[in-house]
Amino acid sequence: MSRVIDLSLTLEDNMPAHKLFQRPVFTVHMSHESTKANGLGVPEDPMTFQTNFISMLDHVGTHVDAFLHVNPKGAAIDEMPLEMFMGKAVCFDLRHIPDLGDITVADMEAAEKASGVRVDGHIVLLCTGFHARNYPSLDSVWKNPLLTVEATRWLYDRGSKMHGVEGPSTDKPTDNIFAQHRLCRDLGVSHWEWLVNLEELIGVGEFQFFGVPLKFKGGSGSPVRAFAIVD
Repeated sequence: MSRVIDLSLTLEDNMPAHKLFQRPVFTVHMSHESTKANGLGVPEDPMTFQTNFISMLDHVGTHVDAFLHVNPKGAAIDEMPLEMFMGKAVCFDLRHIPDLGDITVADMEAAEKASGVRVDGHIVLLCTGFHARNYPSLDSVWKNPLLTVEATRWLYDRGSKMHGVEGPSTDKPTDNIFAQHRLCRDLGVSHWEWLVNLEELIGVGEFQFFGVPLKFKGGSGSPVRAFAIVD
């Protein structure tokens, strides 16, 4: 029997966002109480409804980066093929990596061996335990580990075009170099950020992952409802 594992952060008002980004605004727009005055439905069965106002960047919560995000000539989110955002995947156990630590090639090789899955075009999700340790503290935007450029190239050399991390970025927030993002730009790969519940995928082997964006015209990224299907 297959299991569905939700890997998405709940979107809510004023939630933490990347250090360079404003936090989102979520509020009730029209409520069941206020819409009584519209006189909809019939007297014995009035029709009321609720709508919410949402104001947010396209890189808040669990989201995926479009190539356009860091490449002015890159494809926008609505121009990227849907098949990029789903497929066979594996989760690496990197919970020994501390906050602000570095994920190296040696870490990736050891995690691959422990997973029992040889990376060959897989989406690779990296569980460092960062989210469980830090969220929802507002200083969580200053603590995530770095996926080193060497480890990123290790993924690329094995055909992995997409990867996913916990926290707001694949780059360390204590510097402004953005080496990982710049390499992704040059290699034509991308990633999901602020995935959650990755601990539930450790030791399950290969599974199917889905993290499909909204079709924003010209979008630099998009929130996703990320989930895994585990047999």
